[in-house]
Amino acid sequence: MLKSWEFWTLTLLAAIAVALTATNIVLYNQNRDLQTEIAGRTQYVQQSAQLEGLFQEILKALAELSVRKQDTALADLLARRGFTVTVNPPPATTPQAAQGEAKKSAKGK
Repeated sequence: MLKSWEFWTLTLLAAIAVALTATNIVLYNQNRDLQTEIAGRTQYVQQSAQLEGLFQEILKALAELSVRKQDTALADLLARRGFTVTVNPPPATTPQAAQGEAKKSAKGK
């Protein structure tokens, strides 16, 4: 039979083991929840990166449309969202360049 101090020592060790097991279960569940959240964020970042090209094309098309249609409301909308629309002037042709193009087109005929 166990002596009194042996009984209480074993009881204390069993209580510590139960407490550590409960702590392990809680930490396991928290870790699993955090991993699920991180996986969701990772997926969001990957999908956002895939859509970046499409986003750029949409912005470019909207800017071109606002310039072509001279739509100031659309240009203002883009400006409010932080995108500036500037109109690049068409390249100026010099008389020498125009003559060179005329010669090229005449040779091609």
